[in-house]
Amino acid sequence: MPRSPIHTDNAPQAIGTYSQALRVGDTVYLSGQIGLDPKTMRLVDGIAAQIEQVLMNLKAVSQAAGGSLQSVVKLTVYLTDLEHFPIVNELMAQYLQVPYPARAVVQVSRLPREALVEIDAIMSLA
Repeated sequence: MPRSPIHTDNAPQAIGTYSQALRVGDTVYLSGQIGLDPKTMRLVDGIAAQIEQVLMNLKAVSQAAGGSLQSVVKLTVYLTDLEHFPIVNELMAQYLQVPYPARAVVQVSRLPREALVEIDAIMSLA
């Protein structure tokens, strides 16, 4: 099956050797997003602002791929502190609707650019 890279200027440009997303058939694999403002490529301040920016970045990439956040079937959330988990739930409820995607949340020791959160996703366009 052919692999098609997805790109949008409405999300941060890749800061490494990866695509913002990759479509394979009806499945889109969205790379992890951190709280970078796509215009300035600077990390926004604070956990709530970073989570919201991550969700806006994922929304932009999902739309560029022809879907939406409602097309997401699986999320993985990486937090540097699990104490922030309630804030993740609160903000996700503003961006996602029932039925919510499957999800895993893990605590990590460090993220790129000293981000506090990173989220990647799998989206189905079927």
